Amino acid sequence: MRKPEIDLGVCTECDGCIASCPAVFQRNEAVGYIEVIELDHYPVDEVNDAIRDCPVDCIAWVEE
Repeated sequence: MRKPEIDLGVCTECDGCIASCPAVFQRNEAVGYIEVIELDHYPVDEVNDAIRDCPVDCIAWVEE
């Protein structure tokens, strides 16, 4: 299964991924970073939009 992953060392926390795909990305206020919500299936088109729109290219698909 493919899953989106955020490179937190590169992420600028611009919230663009949350705007593009709030069903997959969220801000974890407790630890202060953006994270991927655990889902059984990820909406490919919406995640691809978030990947395309990320200004620092820190989101990618990974195989689990």
